[in-house]
Amino acid sequence: MEIGKVPNEVLEKIVFHNIKNKRKEVLVRAAIGEDNGIIDFGDSVCVLSTDPITGTTKDIGRLAIHISCNDVSTSGAEPIAVLMTILCPPGTSEKELEQIMKDASEAAAEVNVEIIGGHTEVTDSVNKVVVSTTVIGKQLKCKLQNYENIKVGDKVVITKYIGIEGTSIISKELKDKLIDSISKEKLEEAANMDKMLSVVKEGVIANKYNALYMHDITEGGVYGAAWEAALAIKKGLIIYEEKIPIKDVTREICNVLNIDPHRLISSGSMLIIISEKNFEELKGELNKYNIKATLIGEVIEEGIYCIKDGVQYEIDPPGSDELYRALKK
Repeated sequence: MEIGKVPNEVLEKIVFHNIKNKRKEVLVRAAIGEDNGIIDFGDSVCVLSTDPITGTTKDIGRLAIHISCNDVSTSGAEPIAVLMTILCPPGTSEKELEQIMKDASEAAAEVNVEIIGGHTEVTDSVNKVVVSTTVIGKQLKCKLQNYENIKVGDKVVITKYIGIEGTSIISKELKDKLIDSISKEKLEEAANMDKMLSVVKEGVIANKYNALYMHDITEGGVYGAAWEAALAIKKGLIIYEEKIPIKDVTREICNVLNIDPHRLISSGSMLIIISEKNFEELKGELNKYNIKATLIGEVIEEGIYCIKDGVQYEIDPPGSDELYRALKK
């Protein structure tokens, strides 16, 4: 298998197929296009998500907090607490560990979550630091999304820009290789895109405006997220490529490295399905917080397509993220 998330067909055939035991308290369980699990606690639900940071060695404490909190927010839930596991290879210094924790603590304060425990270990099972976080959130049961309410013609919206996380990581990891092609100012702009990593605010707001479905755009990029969303809602999607918002620096970096920004990890951007009527209200509310919301497509009966230069193409299932291809260069 290639580096990156295990392909969806393998997840279905091997991973999900072997999850046999079911509990009635579990309202949302493991499935393609679902960013979290949800457990029934009466009038409220507990929303949980877990993720490791493996694609970079830079700012991993900060990334670890934001990535898992983002997943919880796709249900409109408020993140409350984080469990954090840190696996360090032999030779890791106390200073390196301290920096990870300082970065994680700052990110936790930004989204108002508490790091309540976890595990920290030095092990020769890893050759670089791996950080994995599990986030616990809360949500009223009455505000849970019901995908059966999604209709043909409902709109596909994304927040901010595609490629946020990937652009930031690449600019830091490959700075020395990019400096001859991209200005120092542009690389600084790219590195600072990690300030946009959280989608907790838009998740909570979109839930108030009756978002029908939300998905954090991570590995596989916007097209991977669209493909997974279509499977989750059991309908089709059509995406208009020219409407997808992308920063100039992201496009420049992708052109230099010959990678596709539409398949680049994009934490910091949320894919939202919402009715046309509610979209305008949501867009106005997000604008108050300087969060850009762009309509990029709509729900169709079946099929997963993009339209580019007036031609319709099928969107393929997500494979290994373009980030890993870039880091090999």
